[in-house]
Amino acid sequence: MSLVKKSSEKHSHHSAYIKAKGFRQYKIAVRTFIRDVILICLGIGSAAFGLESFLLPNNFIDGGATGVSLMVSEITKLPLAVLLVLINIPFVWLGLKTVGKQFAIKTACAITGLALCTVLFHFPEVTHDKLLVSLFGGFFLGAGIGLSVRGGAVLDGTEVLAIYISRKLGGTIGDIIIIINVLIFSAAAYLLSIETALYAMITYLSASKTLDFIIEGIEEYTGVTIISTHFEEVIDMIVNQMGRGVTVYSGKRGYGKHGHVTNSDIIFIVVTRLEISKLKVEIEKIDPHAFVVMSSIKDTKGGMVKKRPLH
Repeated sequence: MSLVKKSSEKHSHHSAYIKAKGFRQYKIAVRTFIRDVILICLGIGSAAFGLESFLLPNNFIDGGATGVSLMVSEITKLPLAVLLVLINIPFVWLGLKTVGKQFAIKTACAITGLALCTVLFHFPEVTHDKLLVSLFGGFFLGAGIGLSVRGGAVLDGTEVLAIYISRKLGGTIGDIIIIINVLIFSAAAYLLSIETALYAMITYLSASKTLDFIIEGIEEYTGVTIISTHFEEVIDMIVNQMGRGVTVYSGKRGYGKHGHVTNSDIIFIVVTRLEISKLKVEIEKIDPHAFVVMSSIKDTKGGMVKKRPLH
């Protein structure tokens, strides 16, 4: 009887655990969905504002699929909303093949939302100064694309095309995006004017820098690997003086003509670029001969990334 009771209690505890886990996963899914919807809506609003208040009234274009839509609209006088949807349809299909179904659905909804926004909402013209139009039109367009990327979608299919070409033909995604935009700007110089193409380059640069800022954030992190014979003092300095977490690997180090190898602990830390100078100075104080390697990190999650308060 007691065995049956224990088995029943164990089963009940297991069921409660499964229910709690399922509820937690459901909350995370709902929270993520709401966050993504908000980010995509903000992205659509920002991009529509950049288009209607800056680029469209001044007949300016951008790079990527949006730039192609603007250029075709200028030449053929077809509605921009229709062109945004039609030109991006192949990219949505590529997104389905290369990234996934959820990404493709979000992207289709985002692009459709942008097209509808340009039809249903009319933002006021801000300026006709060509330089300001290029800079701020690109800024709001880039911010819109960046926010939509944060929400798991894209408003411009160029990056999807670049991912697809990179997988098929090789080469980096960044290089392929540059080549695509060079072709777009060359077509703009031929079909519209050289001046329009030059301003389009400024718009693209402004948009791409804003996009990077939105995606990567204000805090650019740097991964630092430290190998030192005074590793205990270095760890103490990082934890107690800088308030950072560390990861310590057990490794080996080799040097000299005969390849002398010794055991060595390897320290890894993630800091912001504003803390690099202080870290280097403190390491120099402890061990001038320490081997330090730094590498850029795009994003981080979990762990002690944020600085803990020191008392």
